[in-house]
Order: sequence, then C-alpha cells, then structure tokens
Amino acid sequence: MKFGEIFIRIFCAKHPFSDIIGKGKCDKADEERMGKRKGGWKKGYSILMLIIIGGRCDVIEPLPVTISYNHAKAQLGKKLFFDPMLSADGSVSCANCHNSENGADSQPVSTGIAGRKGKANSPTVFNSYFNFRQMWNGTAADLTEQVSMPVHNPIEMAMDDKKITLYLRKNTEYASRFRKIYGSEATFSDMSDAIAEFEKALITPNSRFDRYLKGEKTLNRKEIEGYLLFKELGCITCHNGINIGGNSFQKIGLINQYDWKKQNPDRYSVTHRQTDKNVYKVPSLRNVAITAPYFHDGSVSSLEKALKIMAYHNLGFDLTDEEISKVSAFLKTLTGEKPAILQDGK
Repeated sequence: MKFGEIFIRIFCAKHPFSDIIGKGKCDKADEERMGKRKGGWKKGYSILMLIIIGGRCDVIEPLPVTISYNHAKAQLGKKLFFDPMLSADGSVSCANCHNSENGADSQPVSTGIAGRKGKANSPTVFNSYFNFRQMWNGTAADLTEQVSMPVHNPIEMAMDDKKITLYLRKNTEYASRFRKIYGSEATFSDMSDAIAEFEKALITPNSRFDRYLKGEKTLNRKEIEGYLLFKELGCITCHNGINIGGNSFQKIGLINQYDWKKQNPDRYSVTHRQTDKNVYKVPSLRNVAITAPYFHDGSVSSLEKALKIMAYHNLGFDLTDEEISKVSAFLKTLTGEKPAILQDGK
C-alpha cells in the first residue's frame, strides 16, 4: 500500500472531501463543493495532494511518564540553567527566556543583556529533547549544540568560552561538582552537556490526551470533535509524532502567502534558498494552551487567533467559530504535568 493510501485510510476517512482525495481527481461538481469553503479548496487542492503523497505523517504517541537521564549531570545543569552569571553582565540566565511555568517566555521576544531585545519568540524548552532539531530554523542539531548559541549571542548572554570556564573553575561548588561528575576541571563543553542533560529531563507527561490514548482517561464530546477536526482539516499532517510537531520543516503560507521579513529566523536565514523563506521547524503543540504568544515572532496573542491564521495560510480557508472552539478544546488537553525535576527542590 502506498503512503498516500495509508494516510487517507488513517486520517482522512472523515474528511469533508475524503472521496475526492481518495480518487485523486476532482470534477466540476467536486469543485463546486470545494468552492463553498471561504478561501476555496480549489486553490490548495494540488498542494494538499502533494503533502498527502510525499509528506510525513506519524501517529500521535503519548510521552513516556519517565525518561532515562544522568541525574547528577541534570542537577548540575539545573543550577547552571538558573545562573545569571553565565551572561556578560550577570543579569540573564537561561531561565529568563525559558521560565519554570511553561518553558517559554510570556513576551513576544525575550530580553537579553543590557535590556537588548531578541529577534524571535523563545520556544518552550519543555519536551524539546524529542525535537528532531533545535531552534526555529533548525541550526542546532541537538540540545548540547543549542546551549552554546544563546550564551554566545551578543543580544542574549554575550559570553565567551574562556570567561565561563574561568568562572566555573573559580566557583568552589561548581569546581567540586564538575570534578566529581566529569573527572576533570570544568570546561565549556561539559557545561553545555550538563545543561542539555537537564533540558532532556524537562518532559511533561500525563496530559489528558496522552492518558486518553492509553485508555486511562476519557475526553468530553467537544474535545473529541476537536481531535477529529484536527485530523480531518489536515493539521495532523505537520503536527504529529511524539511531540505533536518538532519533527519536520514546513512553510507558513503554503497556500495563501504569508508576509516574509528579512529578520525572520527561518530556514532561508541558514540556506539562503528562496524556497526556504518562511520555512520553520514545526513547533510542538504540547502545552500549547499555556505558551502564548505564538509564532516565530510572538505576534499572535491567542490560541484561537493562531488557529485562524494557520487555517487561512496553510489550509486555504477560514475556520468557523465553532471549528476554532472545538480544535481549541482539543489542544487544551495537551497540557501535561510540570517536569518532575523542577519540583524536586534540589
């Protein structure tokens, strides 16, 4: 069975135009049906078919309740994560941009040293271990590589390896813990490793939806209908897998153009290919109800508005208020428990 057929059978069985997708073509009567949607399905039909045939669409998986990690390293990383002395003026720690409540920042963009404003919204660090790459544009291959980027960034923390290494070696507690854990004096690479191990532990298990998937909880009718719409409308094409996103690069403005700005932290900023403009790592939808503001620039203040914008630009039509309400209800079931390592008091 071809991938497209598998996609249709699993996710499109209840799609309002599943019969059209299934036969792979549309006649005049089909076009009239699609045209009833504001914004029109006709315009996006060929693109939708390409996504169905060639895209990636994994089943949503529940997060594990626990994850294996090195506890000594993670506890050291936790102390480092909250230490503002890792910044040039001693005012900014990792936690300034990634708070303990949702792993993100409640501001559109974060504030770095000397009150300097960043250029991108800080994505949540919760469950980031499950992302296939890190940062909006995917420049970091993993959490360890990602750690060094804000530390070196002149707007964010503006520090260099030598200054940090000197600080860690002069600090009695740090010096002792690094020798005990790593068997040598503190280094910048070991610091990055420790922080990454802490970030690995920042998982938020047992969301109501995860427990629903495991047969431990029930969802109400509105939430179930929202989940069905999430699949039927095509949201699951990009938001899938264990992190409900975070596993591919996708374009915002796939069907209806989305404004592009030179300062965007998109794939174009890395590759300089025209086709990578407005292409980003798909954000995880876990805890999305509590991680506003949304989008790469933090320009969208509410979940409902984010749904409306994404539907228009990437699905090619406007959602009704009822559809937005139902999908929002489903997305609110994705809020998990606070990471255990943040509650252990160490």
